[in-house]
Amino acid sequence: MKRFLALFVGLLLITSLSGCIQTKTNTSNSVKIVDTLGREVEVPANVEKIVATGPGALRIIVYLNATDRVVGVEDFEKKYPYGRPYAMAHPELRNLTSIGPGGPGKLPNLEALINLKPDVIFMTYVDTKTADDIQEKTGIPVVVLSYGTLETFEDASLFKSLELAGKILGKEKRANEVISFIKSIQNDLEKRAENAESPTAYIGGIGYKGAHGIESTKPTYPAFKVLNVRNVAGSINQSHVFIDKEKLLEWNPEFIFLDEGGLKLIQEDYSKSPDFYNSLKAFKEGNIYGVLPYNFYSTNIGTAVADAYFIGKVLYPKRFEDVDPKKKADEIYNFLVGKPVYKEIAHQFGGFGRINLENGTVNYSLPISP
Repeated sequence: MKRFLALFVGLLLITSLSGCIQTKTNTSNSVKIVDTLGREVEVPANVEKIVATGPGALRIIVYLNATDRVVGVEDFEKKYPYGRPYAMAHPELRNLTSIGPGGPGKLPNLEALINLKPDVIFMTYVDTKTADDIQEKTGIPVVVLSYGTLETFEDASLFKSLELAGKILGKEKRANEVISFIKSIQNDLEKRAENAESPTAYIGGIGYKGAHGIESTKPTYPAFKVLNVRNVAGSINQSHVFIDKEKLLEWNPEFIFLDEGGLKLIQEDYSKSPDFYNSLKAFKEGNIYGVLPYNFYSTNIGTAVADAYFIGKVLYPKRFEDVDPKKKADEIYNFLVGKPVYKEIAHQFGGFGRINLENGTVNYSLPISP
């Protein structure tokens, strides 16, 4: 009897210890992180399936070379693949299951998320209450990422998001490579433009929740800031603004760059008011240049950087004489999204070059170094 009791107690101890060991194993299979909203979120230690919703969320995943883990995408990504290098470089993503409509301010379909059972939901442009609500209703960890303000290419919030997503996905090395790449480009552009004598310039047609005409500009345009360009709108204390066209006549910049996302609207406006455009110094002297639209479903970092090299080539030809903007663009795209897509984007919008508003064409041509 004593032997039986001893055996029974031993079995109880083993069972008890097994339970403790199992609990520890479960704990080690998850990690706690703090997202960009300051939310503490418990995520699996080994994340194999993910979704990314909201402007720019999927782009960050592409930058981290983690598209193989994406199990669903927004309808927005399926319907509008143009203009965004990450989507153009990875057409296979459009074949994945829909997780909702997508687009600014639109939330994912909770039933679709539950059915797909991703390990983590990455989101952008949502508040704490929304993120907590989706996490509670789906039972899936929600991690909120951020793009920051992107007034320059080096943005602490963006870098934090890359590091955070990199840690969750086991892509820390790639995250550091992307951050180092962006920093090296910022440094290169700053050095090339250091102490340069800049002409006056203006950027029009900037996309802002849709396409706009020449009145749409950005006083804090990143390419101008990094290149130390004298932005005629730079004194306006706003990130984005719609100016009065008469103000542009008053400023009368030496160079005008047009975001080609709004080129069609600008061309239509030119056909109605050619005298206005032809009164501008930049138009009289043929200094109207097109740049690729960089603000589409949040900022396409690669395009914004490629635009900066083209603008530098136009304004400081001698300092950028070793740069071929088209080749540089593909070098940037290849690193960030895995494919050189400049030619495809240029086909859609016009590409780098002088703009002829009479016929809406863009001819690749650059100033020659003196």
